[in-house]
Amino acid sequence: MNALPHPSGHAPVHVVVGGGQAAAAAVTAMREAGFSGRIVLVGAEAHLPYERPPLSKEVLVTPQAAQVSIHPEGFYAEKGIECRFGDAAVHFDADERRLELASGETLAFDKLLLATGARARAYPLLDQLGSGVFTLRTLDDAEALRGHIWPGRRVLVVGGGVIGLEVAASAVIMGADVTVIERGARLMARGAPAPMVETLIALHRDKGVTFALGADLVEATRANTREITLSAADGRQFVGDLVVYGIGVELNVDLAISAGLRVEDGIVVDEYGRTSHPAIYAAGDVARQWTPARGTHLRFETWANAQNQGTGVGRAMVTGEPCAFEVPWYWTDQYGHNFQVAGAQEADEWLHRGEPGALKATVFGLKDDVVVGAFTLDNGREMRPARAMIATGHRITDRALIANPKTDLRKVADGRL
Repeated sequence: MNALPHPSGHAPVHVVVGGGQAAAAAVTAMREAGFSGRIVLVGAEAHLPYERPPLSKEVLVTPQAAQVSIHPEGFYAEKGIECRFGDAAVHFDADERRLELASGETLAFDKLLLATGARARAYPLLDQLGSGVFTLRTLDDAEALRGHIWPGRRVLVVGGGVIGLEVAASAVIMGADVTVIERGARLMARGAPAPMVETLIALHRDKGVTFALGADLVEATRANTREITLSAADGRQFVGDLVVYGIGVELNVDLAISAGLRVEDGIVVDEYGRTSHPAIYAAGDVARQWTPARGTHLRFETWANAQNQGTGVGRAMVTGEPCAFEVPWYWTDQYGHNFQVAGAQEADEWLHRGEPGALKATVFGLKDDVVVGAFTLDNGREMRPARAMIATGHRITDRALIANPKTDLRKVADGRL
């Protein structure tokens, strides 16, 4: 249904705080759902809302071809969406329904959506070095880093997660020598199934990347030559010309906390995206949403979640319909290879379609014969049916059928096989 006329006579106002995927998806969904009131999009960065996946890849390697803006500049005016880019939200009063911006402007709203995302977690040991130390979370970060990588440069990547490995791959393509330093015993400990990590490590090593696992850094120094030395607790030392680190994120929940909203590992919201205050909503990385299908609150830091949840919550603000459950899913592109991951990262068994180690593959994670997770390597066409199998809790009764790469997974997913 369309938004009802406001009791005071003015058109209802929806304000969205955020300049990323969830915010752009939400304002689009509001208009598509028939909302005819006023929409104001507030972003702290001066850029149009942009996608983050290209930052560690195309923006570094082929900037002239990189397309990061989610919509062209004219899109927002065409949809009647007012924009306040480069003007951060600094405070809001939920009961008075007023939002204050850094410029001093005050916006009255009927409903407010927080899609404030996250920022790179700081690493004081490295930050104290000053220049030559980079994070990669924003477009400005990527553009700053790009100017410091060239053939022969020694790049120390601290953190073996998705961002760290994507930066490592891009730096290698740009001609740099790369060492990846990870505190944990394995790479991508929270982000990928073990068989996929083994494939990634082999791919990187084949390109000349050096890995240092279990390296707990205790000292960071810079020589007069500008050379940087990182020392681990076990005595290992790593020398480079610049450092890029990615050790996780810190959620941008300051606004929510100051307004008294419920925050527990993210802004807690219901299946409609509503926070503990009925006029305030949240979506994207920052939101931990009640998911009836799983009977718990879930929070994800992926492009797909930001897009789907932003769309769902934006629509819910207009129609009052709950958000649909989406199986967690993300992808990473490294050295021209596409990896896609869905569902659980841990399983009792990993069932390969075709030969293990093949350059084109789909692998299913099983628990008690039920499909709980999956990943594909250069085989993205099979991810949709794989996600459907995860969503329905598909039970494998014939391993040979699934393992045969000639079996049509679409027929398996919809019950025809």
